[in-house]
Amino acid sequence: MTHTDAWKAFTVTTDAHVATVTLIGPNKGNAMGPDFWSELPLVFSALDADPEVRVIVLAGSGRNFSYGLDLPAMAGDFGAVMGDKAQAGPRSTFHDMIKRMQASINAVADCRKPVVAAVQGWCIGGGIDLISAADIRYASADAKFSVREVKVAIVADMGSFARLPAIIGDGHLRELALTGKDIDSARAQQIGLVNDVFDDAEAVLAAARATAAEIAANPPLVVHGIKAVLDHGRVAAVEDSLRYVAAWNAAFLPSEDLTEAITSVFEKRPASFQGK
Repeated sequence: MTHTDAWKAFTVTTDAHVATVTLIGPNKGNAMGPDFWSELPLVFSALDADPEVRVIVLAGSGRNFSYGLDLPAMAGDFGAVMGDKAQAGPRSTFHDMIKRMQASINAVADCRKPVVAAVQGWCIGGGIDLISAADIRYASADAKFSVREVKVAIVADMGSFARLPAIIGDGHLRELALTGKDIDSARAQQIGLVNDVFDDAEAVLAAARATAAEIAANPPLVVHGIKAVLDHGRVAAVEDSLRYVAAWNAAFLPSEDLTEAITSVFEKRPASFQGK
């Protein structure tokens, strides 16, 4: 087994043509802060270019896969666009930031090497964006999923709305997106969000690695071709959706409700939204 470059938000190991990319923080929930967004495309670009890597397993360290966007760490990036006179300048800067963050998740989806996600514990918001960019998703029995952006006054803009219709269908996506509700692993499997459910975190990671090994034993260029052909029919729709939501959020995301959502997170209390 070999270890690649050291990262702040990930560990990366390779063994027998299978790379394992593990989210490592910060804190216990593997929340997605600045290091995550800057490093993710670099990690996947390096793995895409590595001829020794044929398949990638994506996992989370500790008890949870990811709590999603690290709101406290990223709150400063919302600051300028939340100002009283946030006109074209700060909105353009914010739009550019959304596009860069989208590109991070796109790096997972666009990687020529198939990606198998192994989810344990919580997978929230940005975590859903991340696994929706994978090719295959497995879960542990204790896994819980939530498209929770609506709860923090955000229209999800990192790819869930673009990619989940092809995975779980429009009706299930609308239910999850409009309610922000939590679902367990059994429900996730029922609607097709995950392919299979395993007893615990150790078992789901073992299953992901076993499937990765099966894929890695196949002709690598043909595997690339299969992924390219399967992706071809939806690439344009995904790109269009991402462009539209980036523009939408640059225009409409700043609100009193978003300020309330961020404040309530810092103050650890329920939010009270007023539609302003």
